[in-house]
Amino acid sequence: MLTDTNIRKIKPGTTTIKRSDGGGMFIEVKPNGSRYWRMNYRFEGKQKTMAFGVYPAVTLADARQRRADAKRLLANGIDPNAAKKAAKVARAVAAAAAQDTFENVARAWVKYREDSGETSAATIGKDLWRLEGYLFPAIGSRPIAEITAKELRDVLRGIEEKGKAETASRTKITAGQVFRWAILEGKTETDPTAPLRRQFTTPTPTHRAAITDPAKIGELMRAIHGYTGRAVTLAALKLAPLVFVRPGELRAAEWAEVDLEGALWRIPAERMKMKQPHLVPLSTQAVEILRELQGLTGDGRYVFPALGKPGTPMSEAAVLQALKRLGYSGSEMTGHGFRSMAATRLNEMGWNADAVERQLAHAEPNKVRAAYTSAAQYLEERTRMMQAWADYLDGLRTGAKVIPINRKAG
Repeated sequence: MLTDTNIRKIKPGTTTIKRSDGGGMFIEVKPNGSRYWRMNYRFEGKQKTMAFGVYPAVTLADARQRRADAKRLLANGIDPNAAKKAAKVARAVAAAAAQDTFENVARAWVKYREDSGETSAATIGKDLWRLEGYLFPAIGSRPIAEITAKELRDVLRGIEEKGKAETASRTKITAGQVFRWAILEGKTETDPTAPLRRQFTTPTPTHRAAITDPAKIGELMRAIHGYTGRAVTLAALKLAPLVFVRPGELRAAEWAEVDLEGALWRIPAERMKMKQPHLVPLSTQAVEILRELQGLTGDGRYVFPALGKPGTPMSEAAVLQALKRLGYSGSEMTGHGFRSMAATRLNEMGWNADAVERQLAHAEPNKVRAAYTSAAQYLEERTRMMQAWADYLDGLRTGAKVIPINRKAG
């Protein structure tokens, strides 16, 4: 039997020295003075050796306890070396899982989408808002592989109970995207939103408010031209029905995109919802509005800069607030409503539905066909249509007799 005293007295030799403590355990003293605990044992008829650590970090008492533990495993038909390796792997997995928290993985997913450029900044911003506002505080510090469907359900139920059913639904969708991405990245094996598929469903959407009756369109145009607020906001209000792009595309318009001589606005793909470049033919009325505005904001980047912030586009709420000042509530007309207004009237008046859809920059449902769709498709017809539409709106505004416009309008 060994003692601490005789272990310390063992002098290194030119070769490794071994001293037994019984039960297959011994200490190896290397020529450099290092002392290693070892244990020889047989398992399934094979001679094996197990390492217990280095003396004196692993004391004699520690080594004897490890020998006893190994003997207990052997008595139960378990290879102690294999058990040791399995425990090491389990610790490594646990350490990795501790790093792969829901928040860490979700932020990596956000960065992945930002770097890929396939998702708009607005969409990423909304997802991040839901993550930071609802999911991170509740499950952000939890290992993503340990989050259960019940746990996620309770978080979403808490959102729903605050009267935010749509937010709960969209938060579930965002969470599901994170979990599915995590599965592909090897961070987890399950998506706990799957059992919640029929819960927290998106409420029936209400269509964005829009005015489509010609008489009421005329009233709206007169109200817009009578707006007495900020000149930049007035220009945006006047231009919105003429170009009927999405509100975000309008407010972030840049002078570098606008060709007043060629009467064409080229919106780059990165600013479009569908990530495809878009061309907007400008009617003479639209060009006139932009020429007047150029004297006010033409020396800056944005056509419609925020008040006092020339390096920032006007806010999302600017046009909506202006409409409210004119007496139009959000249930009557919105900035997005100008798109519905144009789509409804132009289709009813006989314009080529494909040309209308292309001007609206809608997604092409036929993927094969979409591959051949270009920004310039139907451009000649769209140019005629945009001028005819502007003239039509002018006629409604002034109360002149309006001749229904169609694809033959010139």
